[in-house]
Parts: sequence; structure tokens; C-alpha cells
Amino acid sequence: MVGPIYKNLDIEMEDEEELPNIEDIGDDDDNGEEEEEEQNWEDWTADGEEDGDNNLELVCLFCDGKYNSSNLLFDHCQLSHNFDFGSIKTTMKLDFYGCFKLINYVRSQVAQKRCWSCGNTCNSKQELLDHLHEPSGFESSNLPWDNDTYLKPYMEEDNLLYSFDEDEEMDDNDTVKSLDSLEKLSIDNKADLESYVSNSKSLKSCNENEANGVTSSSISEKNGVSPDEKKSNNFSVNTVNRGIMIVNKDYFGSYSSFGIHKEMISDKVRTDAYRQALVGNPSLLKGAVVLDVGCGTGILSLFASQAGASIVNAVEASDKMASVAYQIAKDNGLLQNQSLNGGTKQGSGVIRVINSMVEDLIVSGQIEPHSVDVLVSEWMGYCLLYESMLSSVLIARDHWLKPGGAILPDTATMFVAGFGKGATSIPFWENVYGFNMSSIGKELVEDAAHIPIVDVVDESNLVTDTALLQVFDLATMKPDEVDFTATVQLELKPSNSTEVESTITKCYGVVLWFDTSFTNRFCKETPTVLSTSPYTPPTHWSQTLLTFREPVSLTSKNLTTKSSSMVGSEVNPAVKIETRISIARGIEHRSIDISLEVTTTGFDGQRQKWPVQLFNMR
Repeated sequence: MVGPIYKNLDIEMEDEEELPNIEDIGDDDDNGEEEEEEQNWEDWTADGEEDGDNNLELVCLFCDGKYNSSNLLFDHCQLSHNFDFGSIKTTMKLDFYGCFKLINYVRSQVAQKRCWSCGNTCNSKQELLDHLHEPSGFESSNLPWDNDTYLKPYMEEDNLLYSFDEDEEMDDNDTVKSLDSLEKLSIDNKADLESYVSNSKSLKSCNENEANGVTSSSISEKNGVSPDEKKSNNFSVNTVNRGIMIVNKDYFGSYSSFGIHKEMISDKVRTDAYRQALVGNPSLLKGAVVLDVGCGTGILSLFASQAGASIVNAVEASDKMASVAYQIAKDNGLLQNQSLNGGTKQGSGVIRVINSMVEDLIVSGQIEPHSVDVLVSEWMGYCLLYESMLSSVLIARDHWLKPGGAILPDTATMFVAGFGKGATSIPFWENVYGFNMSSIGKELVEDAAHIPIVDVVDESNLVTDTALLQVFDLATMKPDEVDFTATVQLELKPSNSTEVESTITKCYGVVLWFDTSFTNRFCKETPTVLSTSPYTPPTHWSQTLLTFREPVSLTSKNLTTKSSSMVGSEVNPAVKIETRISIARGIEHRSIDISLEVTTTGFDGQRQKWPVQLFNMR
């Protein structure tokens, strides 16, 4: 599974009402007309009033998404395009005109398929959307948009230019920003799932009551809860659920792109491993009831059908891909005679496509509890855990898998090793057509110390031995074990050269990768391993690099002289790096937070702790 390429939210807009022509409002108008015009204007701009913001049509800076609130638009830009307007405004100390010029500058760059942050030109708009990243290298004294040219609106009738500074008071649409101030919502255990279902029902009931003229205040008073308490409770529930809804819609919408699915299916290491696990183990699949969580195009469901499964429940949350999987199963004569809404009539095929999130599917009851023989899912994200889909797989396992049933894959293992300069961009910039541009490479490495880098690392660029970081047994693990902390020790990798080893080697950071295994616990005929290691053919997951703020100098030899310098510096190289890595689901839904703590040990036992580094994948 690749990292999400977010798409615009499909939000329906009401027809715009015609705005009053201000030039027609003269000084000689009678008081009644002035009052009426002023009232109409206030009705249009009032925050939270009926038919207020809904008249606005604000177009996303990067995609075709349209919104009726700048808060909602900027939340989308932050989640989908790594553009945090509020943070940029604060960091760069932008006033009204600075923000005005920034918006026009970004629009002009996007129109040229150019990254507004780094200036990289892309071949297509989709390539640009895939490329977008958090800003870096800007100085408030030299901003590329600080030019009066950008005081002229780049896009005609750009309503965002006149509403980006709307009141920042919290409302129900201000969801994503408020998540930082709330406790993380987890639906990874029974209690949280019941809360999730209860909240969903409460929200639905509340909406129905309001539609029928019954206010939340009257319901609260009837049940002995004060309106203020009810308002506070509803705000928290609404905020969390709406925030998750936005992220989920972006996330599942991103998988509507056929390009993503082509990339995954074209990943031969990935697809062959799943094919071998399913088709190569007939004793496991023959006559089995299968659940495919996050089926996408349905390729794994097709393999399961080919292997002899009696029923394959292909579950997909993306509306678009559920329709695609339905059509593909039908085109291959493998579809049960059913409709997408879940009504089923047994046909000659075995695949039934269900358009739903796992959590919602439990509520609907379309699949009987503990009725599945084999659960299969390609749930892995970058750094294994990015996208947090494993949580949904474990929920599905606990609710639908029979006792003793098989889960494929059934283990996942994370590894870590130290990487050298060759895995960074420094070598490229050291010689650009004979010119030294290493200052760019050094700046990029410094920037990388704040965000995880997903890239292919060649085994020759690993400078330490490899250590096992964490093992997950998907058949038995508990949902809260998705979050973990582990400590490993890394030493300089022995050289295969007959020459004398270099005294000092610089380690620029650590690289993470994973293997998932279809072991003989369930796959007795054909056990299979899917590896994303630098030592095996590359996959679309690549590897994940966590870059140190400063490279650590390593040696494998005992030094004859002692030094008071920091252990790990060039004059006092370390013989060992101890790394403590924590990975946990982030407050922002489907993101992960990574903490990296490094302690270096010298040849004389002297230890040095380096500053803790925090990374976020989103």
C-alpha cells in the first residue's frame, strides 16, 4: 500500500445567491432601502447565520476542491497538500497583504505545475500533487511572494482573497485544528468501538431531531443534562468525528486514482507474494470463506477465488474503487448476483463487494460474526504503520475471524540500520557539472532531520549492521500493541575489503524497513516472505530514513588517546550507537509519530546522549 495522495473532498455547494451591487447603493437612497441592503449584506457575511458562508465558493490552491469556508479549505490543504496556511502566516509573520500575495503566488506556481516551496517543475498536475511537501528554506527577509506583482489577483473572482482572515473562533467545521487539543480517539478495542458506534448513532439521532424541530437543548433538559454540558459534550464528539470523517474521506478518496493501484499491482515483489500465499496454498483456501479488507481493485479477492474459496467478501471504503472492484469481478465471471448496497442473491460467482469501512460494517451486520476462515489484507504503509490500517485489520480479525482462522500475512517484522552519506543527497550536489553545490545538499540534510524521508536505499550505503526492531504477530497481538518503543544497538558494518578499514565512518541516520510473512502456521504448502529490505529488490514502499541532526562518527578500532569531545564527533568517534525508537499513532487520524533517541558509546565506555528528535508522517 502506498502513502495516500489526497484528493479534494466532494462537498456539494448550494447555488450562489446574487450579491448586491455596491455601486447601486447611493447616498441618496432612502433609509428603508439602506437598511434593507445592509441587512442583506450582513446576512451574507454573518458567521454561522443561515445562508451565510454557503454562498461562498472557495477553490483549493492545489486541486479542484471547492469549499464554503476558508477554515475548511485550509484544513484540507494542510491534510492533503502539506500546506499549513496558519503556520506559514505565523512563522513568516505575514500581515494581510503578505497573505494576499502568498495566495496569488501559490496559484501562479500551481498553474505552471511548479512546486511553490522548492520550485521543482513537474510534468503534470497529478505529479505536482504527488510531489507537494512541507515548506523549507524560506527566510522572512527574502520571501519569493514578497513582490507587488502578487497584489493583483491571479485567478478571477478568487473569493479566498477576501475571506482568508475570517474569524478564527472555533466552530464545527474547524475540526482538524481542534484535534490537537483533544485526547486521541482510538477505536482499537471494544470499549472504544462501542463509543464510536454510540457517537455515530447519537449524531444521527441529533440530526434527525433537529430536522423535526426538536432542539438539543430540549432533549438535554428532558434527560436532566444542562444545555451547557450537552453543548460541550456534543462539541467534543462532533469535533473528533468530523475530523476523522475529513481525514477518512481524503484518505479513501485518494485511492480512487488508478495510478496508485497500477503502482501497487506492478510491484512484482508485493503482488507475487500475495499470489503465492493464496494460490499456492489450496488446502487453506479450498472452500474457505474469505474476507479481503481494503480490496482496492479486488486483485487479492480474485486470487482467493482462483484458489477455490467458496465466498470472498471484498470490503472497500472508497466508493469509486468499490464500483471498480464490482465491475472487475463481474467482468471475470466471479461476482455473486448482488447489488453494491449489500442485498445478495447467490449466483455462480463467489465475490461479493461491500462498500464500507470495517467499523461501519460491524454496525450494519452484513457479515456474520466469526464466520470467516481466512482474513487477507494488504494493509502495510510506509514505515509499515503509516496510514494506521492495521488497526482496522485487527478489528476485523476479532469480529469476523473464526477461532483458529488464518490471517494473511500473519507476521510483520521491522528492521533498522545506520546509513551513510551515499544515502543522502549530498553526493549529487558535490559535483554538478563540475561545480560544487554541496551547500544545497547540507541544507537538505538539515531539513530532513525534521521529517521522515521515503526513498530507496542501496545496501552499499548501509554503514552499520542490521538490528531487529519489532515483531508483530497479527494472529495474537492486541490493538494497543500497534504503538511500541524498542531499543537497539548498532555497530559499524564489517568491511569485505582486504584493504585496511577506514578509521572513521560517518552515520547520517537510521533507515527502517519491514518484512511481512505468510508463515507455515497457515501457509503449509507455500510459505512466503514479502521483504522491503535494501538487500532485496525494491518495492513501492522503498525504505524510511530518519536523519540525524548531525552525523555520528563511528569506528571499529580502539583509539590510543582519550578525548573530552562529544562521543560521536570526528575527534572522538563512537564504537556503538544505541537507538531508542518509539512509533505511535498520531493525534491526526491516520498519521504516525516517531521519536528517535540516540546514545553513542566510545571505546572507553564513555556515553553521550544526543538531543531527542521527533518526526511525524502524515
